[in-house]
Amino acid sequence: MPTVAPVEVDGFVVRAGYLKDTAFFASGEGDIVLSGQGETKLKPHKAGLLAAEPTIDGKGLITSGDDGCIFLSGADGSSECVAERPRKWIDLIAAGPSGALAFASGRTAWVRFADGREKEFAHERAVGGLAFAPKGMRLAVGRYDGATLWWAGTDGAPVELSWNGAHLGVSFSPDGKYVVTAMQENALHGWRLSDSQDMRMTGYPAKVKSFSWSVKGRYLATSGANAAILWPFFGKTGPMGQTPLQLGTRGDNLVSAVACHPKEDVVAVGYQDGMILMCRFEDNAEVLLRRPGLGSVSTMAWDADGVRLVFGTETAEAGIISLQD
Repeated sequence: MPTVAPVEVDGFVVRAGYLKDTAFFASGEGDIVLSGQGETKLKPHKAGLLAAEPTIDGKGLITSGDDGCIFLSGADGSSECVAERPRKWIDLIAAGPSGALAFASGRTAWVRFADGREKEFAHERAVGGLAFAPKGMRLAVGRYDGATLWWAGTDGAPVELSWNGAHLGVSFSPDGKYVVTAMQENALHGWRLSDSQDMRMTGYPAKVKSFSWSVKGRYLATSGANAAILWPFFGKTGPMGQTPLQLGTRGDNLVSAVACHPKEDVVAVGYQDGMILMCRFEDNAEVLLRRPGLGSVSTMAWDADGVRLVFGTETAEAGIISLQD
């Protein structure tokens, strides 16, 4: 039976995950709780924390806040301010290859390289999302009426991907063949990069705020409905003409967070009432990981072995679910 070890946090849990074997919980109050061989609390930001993202190598946690600072914190309890935009509200960050990171405020995005150099990318409208490609120094920027792809390491012309509406969260498929955005309306939009072919993924009753690629990138799991909606991305046309999987259907609650297992075709599904299920793609078999709590699940992440799942909620609840005794 799964066991739940609660972790004490303050406020809305913005992001939970792992730095190698150490679990982290970043809250909107500005605290970072590290849970490994004990618990450590960091508070790098002077005020609230707006976004958090583990580095690609899993050794550090990038955070941003309304103090205009970007911090890099380690599992050893260290914190270093690596970039600053005074009087800016930095709520978008992304972790890139070779120690690079991206952040944005207003209509401008920046890439900071590991050696401290920075490069600026200006847009006509406000930036809504940031993501690095799985390989190479390519940055996707969600914006109004589409997305822009920049080669951060060169001065080449960007690729413009157009579709009317506001594009917020953005993600590359693990094979780098697709870019998908979560829109201000209740929909996803995608492009096949080989020919910029559009893909519309609609029918959600609510906004999609959480998405997660399955192992090998065969499916994209999403929140925003009363089940986890998993769009198939295998085959030449991606999800077009294919029916998505619907896992963990509940009639009375919407899915608020999803996290695909790192090794198996399984997804953790978190709901607005705090309940968490584990669902298998093949037959929709379900395992209850957590009973309903006080508020909506805001974040979840697996460890590298897929035996522990961290979670946080909008109402200052957090914990580590272990699948093994």
